Amino acid sequence: MTKIIAVFNQSGGVMKTSLTMNIGYHLKQRKQSVLLVDLDPQASLTAFMGLEPADLEQTIANAILKDEPIPIHRDIHGMDLAPSNIMLSAAEIQLSSMMSREWRLSKALESVKAEYDFILIDAPPSLGVLSVLSLVAATHVLIPVQTQYKSYKGTELLLDTIQQVKSNVRPDLRIAGIVPTIYAANNAQDKDILSAIQSQLSQVGMIHPPVPRATAFADASMEHLPLALFSRKHAATKVLDDIAKSLVEDLDD
Repeated sequence: MTKIIAVFNQSGGVMKTSLTMNIGYHLKQRKQSVLLVDLDPQASLTAFMGLEPADLEQTIANAILKDEPIPIHRDIHGMDLAPSNIMLSAAEIQLSSMMSREWRLSKALESVKAEYDFILIDAPPSLGVLSVLSLVAATHVLIPVQTQYKSYKGTELLLDTIQQVKSNVRPDLRIAGIVPTIYAANNAQDKDILSAIQSQLSQVGMIHPPVPRATAFADASMEHLPLALFSRKHAATKVLDDIAKSLVEDLDD
């Protein structure tokens, strides 16, 4: 059964897009078929994967707003991609007048999801309609949390949003885990927040190993490459692969 994972945090700058791309790559290395869905109007995932968002005439917005087939770019580093661009920013206004708008992404994915073991949705950094669409379409949520106080405190609002979706729209939505990100092991605040995440949020879901702070992520993104292709021996690739392994082995059908 296809696992549809929304990578979700209402805050930007927590490695959400990098996680989506890199975990997708490691899932593919584990013989899983993978579709990445860019649901962020900023289109960072689309750009990271080597496409120029401004040049795209067909994006995920066409599927959500016009019931057109999802435009899929095939076999980019072994993964498929449903891209985005700034046109998606108008979607929240247009969606406001649509019936059953919360289900628009779920409906769009219905015709392609049987092709994939995993669909990873890069949700926008907001609590708006597009994020709700991501959560309603998902079977699971993966939550990146930067090991800084502001990001950690923001999880309360984030978890409340997930609970509202579970209570009102998608009762079978599950949490695939929490990923501490941008972790600096030599920084006291990072250590304290990692400890707080591990002790306070473990009842919410699995706490995955922390992804270290590394400029190599930005460098790899500039080259449109997953980290494992940019720097095969980088320490973070082991962490990313461990997360992918957990998603393959531990998620319930």
